[in-house]
Parts: sequence; structure tokens; C-alpha cells
Amino acid sequence: MKNHDRGYLLTEQANPHSQNLDRLSALEIVELFNQEDLRAVAAVGQEKEAIAQAITLIAEAIAKGGRLFYIGAGTSGRLGVLDAAECPPTFCSDPELIQGILAGGMNAMVRSSEALEDREDDGADAICERNISDRDVVFGITAGGTTPYVHGALKAAKQRGAKTIFFCCVPPEQFPIQYDIEIRPLVGAEVLAGSTRLKAGTATKLVLNTISTGVMVQLGKVYGNRMIDVSVTNSKLEDRAIRIIRDLTALSREDSAALLERSGRKVKLALLMHWKGVDATTAAQILQETQGHLGKAIA
Repeated sequence: MKNHDRGYLLTEQANPHSQNLDRLSALEIVELFNQEDLRAVAAVGQEKEAIAQAITLIAEAIAKGGRLFYIGAGTSGRLGVLDAAECPPTFCSDPELIQGILAGGMNAMVRSSEALEDREDDGADAICERNISDRDVVFGITAGGTTPYVHGALKAAKQRGAKTIFFCCVPPEQFPIQYDIEIRPLVGAEVLAGSTRLKAGTATKLVLNTISTGVMVQLGKVYGNRMIDVSVTNSKLEDRAIRIIRDLTALSREDSAALLERSGRKVKLALLMHWKGVDATTAAQILQETQGHLGKAIA
């Protein structure tokens, strides 16, 4: 293992606001964290243009048959896996569409395997194993910007013609990179020095949530601010689906539930059936013609 001094990185600095952390009361610790977390939110806001570019790039790639792969190690990788896993139930998307790749595989979700982040070749192998092509997008996540596993993956993805997005929390002068899009929320030094599961992790979650939701909006998975492609797989989601239909159509709850059943438990289809006065087969044909965009289907 190469012993490089990473003390110059912003994510490794000691935070002057928490230098007496070990002497604070529980309430003072909470107040300090709350103040520092606001910096993470502000830092993400500074990267709004790059985040918007990422949404557009990914949505265009998926619309053309491509996929999105998050890749990272430790906290960064786990957050990518989490965001990918939450898309199918929220948007009824194909699980293959957005995938998370974590150094060490799924075992690393619950058991520390941070040593694996140093293996650049493993990152490249992960790209090869998934047959990533020029239609796909690979989104590398590394708080400090230096993780070899992530860069190995991104380099391999570029060689295959895939689009590449890079996320880190250090400025370009500390770790210059040249990928298609770079998102760099500068959250500053962590309350616990070097513990990037804190503000850097918070910024990562904010960015990934925004990007995946924004992509699904552009792909027609949302109407207004409702998740009209929600997967109705449990009682909570069934209730949500019925309430969406009820609120948007002014039907009674009973009639909304009946409409949901006639649609095959597909909210988007149910809404179009009601508004167009057509059966499920016809509604499905209309949606196919508009690439699943309900707004266009009812225009």
C-alpha cells in the first residue's frame, strides 16, 4: 500500500469549530452538527449548474437505452447503492436502469471493507463485468477525490466511450480531474476530522437524491409533484397510489381504488384512463406514443 500524505486535502483538515468536541455536552454537540450541516446544504447549492448538467446527461442517455452506474467505496459507494435501490419502488423503474457498484460487493454494505478502495484494477474490472458501453453513464463518488477504485472504473468507462461524472468534496487545485462533468460541493473540514461519512456524506446524499429524482422527472415518471409510476407493492404504497388518483381526479376513495385495480395497479395508466375516458389497453398505447410522459399524453 502506497503511503501518500493526504493531509493537504480539504476533507482531511481539522475543523476549528470543533476543536473542543470531546468537551462538549450532548446538546452542544447537536448544535454544532446542525450548524455544520448547513454548510453541506450551501455547498451543494454552489454546484447547481453541474448537478443540472448531470441530470440532463443521464436522462438523455437513459432515453436512448443507456444505464447509470454509481461507483464508490465505503460510505460513498454505500450511498450510491442506496440511491439506486430506491429508484425501482419509487418510480417503478427497471432495476437494471440505475445500479450501484460498491468496492467489496454487497457484503461491504454492512461490513467494513475500505481496504478494497486502493485496488484500481478492481474498479476497471467492475466496468468490464457489467459490459458498460458508450450508451452508459458512470458516476464516480469519492469524498476526498483520490480513491483508486473509483478512478480505475472511470478510466475504464472512458475507454469504452461511456460518459463520466465525478463527485468529490475537494477543489480542483487539490485533486485535478478531467471527466465529462465534475460535481465538487466544498463542505469544508468535518466535525470529526477526516470522517467523510458526515458532511461529505450528507452532500453526497443530497446530490444523488436530486439527480435521480430529476432524471425521473425528465423521463416522465412524475406528474406535478406526484410519483405516478410508484410501484404498488405494499399497503403504504397502495394507499399512496389511491390518494394520488383521488387528489388528481376528485373521485371518491372507493372509485379511485376501483380505477387503480382496472388499470392493473398502475397510477399513470389509471389517470389517463379517467381523463381520456378510455380503457387500459388504449391508455397504454397512448402512453407508448409519448414515451411514458403523462403530461404529453393528455395535452
